[in-house]
Amino acid sequence: MEINKIGLSGINSVNSKVNDKTETDFRAVLNEQLNKLNDKQVEADNYISDLISGNDVDLHQVMIATEEARLSLELAVQIRNKVVEAYKELNNMQL
Repeated sequence: MEINKIGLSGINSVNSKVNDKTETDFRAVLNEQLNKLNDKQVEADNYISDLISGNDVDLHQVMIATEEARLSLELAVQIRNKVVEAYKELNNMQL
C-alpha cells in the first residue's frame, strides 16, 4: 500500500485562491460603499443647487438629503479611523 503525499504547493494554491477571492470581495464591497457615499453627496449637492437656483424643491427633502450625506461621511471617517487604529496595533505587535 502506498500513501500519496499532499504537497505544500497544493495547499498554497488553495490558500492563494481563497485569499484572492476574499481580497476581491472586500475590495468590491469597499468600492460599492464608497460609491454609495459619493452618490449621497452628489444628491445632496443637487438638492442644494436646485434650492439656490429657485427650483421647486421641498426644503425637508433638502435637509434630509444633506443630513444623510453628513452622517454617511461621518460613518465612513469613523470606520477609516478604526481600520487605521487596528493597522497600527497590528504593526506594533511583537512576533
